[in-house]
Amino acid sequence: MPRGTIDDAALEAEIGRLPALSLLELRNRWKTVFGHSAPKSLRRNFLARAVAYQMQVEAYGGLSVATKRRLREIADAVRNGDANAMLGSSRIRPGTQMIRQWQNTTHTVTALAEGFEWNGCTYKSLSAVANAITGTKWNGFAFFGVKRAPSSNKNAAGPRRNKLDAVPDLEAAPVSPLKTNVGNRRA
Repeated sequence: MPRGTIDDAALEAEIGRLPALSLLELRNRWKTVFGHSAPKSLRRNFLARAVAYQMQVEAYGGLSVATKRRLREIADAVRNGDANAMLGSSRIRPGTQMIRQWQNTTHTVTALAEGFEWNGCTYKSLSAVANAITGTKWNGFAFFGVKRAPSSNKNAAGPRRNKLDAVPDLEAAPVSPLKTNVGNRRA
């Protein structure tokens, strides 16, 4: 259903009334929106939340196929105890070097199997390295310009780059402190 035809206020009011419904009324609502009876083990609070979510799905649409697939992959990884699989394609492989110029100093960070190395010290995250460099809180991926586009959405990943472009040449493409766009911070 297109968003323009939905009465947001009416939907919000209907969802707001759900917590006040009795258990029997919530079970009937569940059957209406899901098409089958609610499991007997579910508590009132969860029933109300699930019915509210399903009402929003019917009004605005649900998760994309790619998101559902990724959630299944994560659930399988958790069941199998594979923490690395949960990280997916956003994991930086050991040996990868990230180069960032900050206040006229070039900083090189190397990804390790367990963390990141900078100036002879090992850090647990890129954010910790960025914090050590700048003295302020940063998202490490944003600070070092690491893109985390989902592999399932080719359009979001941007143009393809060859492997030689992975580590930019500082002379060919200097980092301008004015082009850094993370919140209101300037490099």
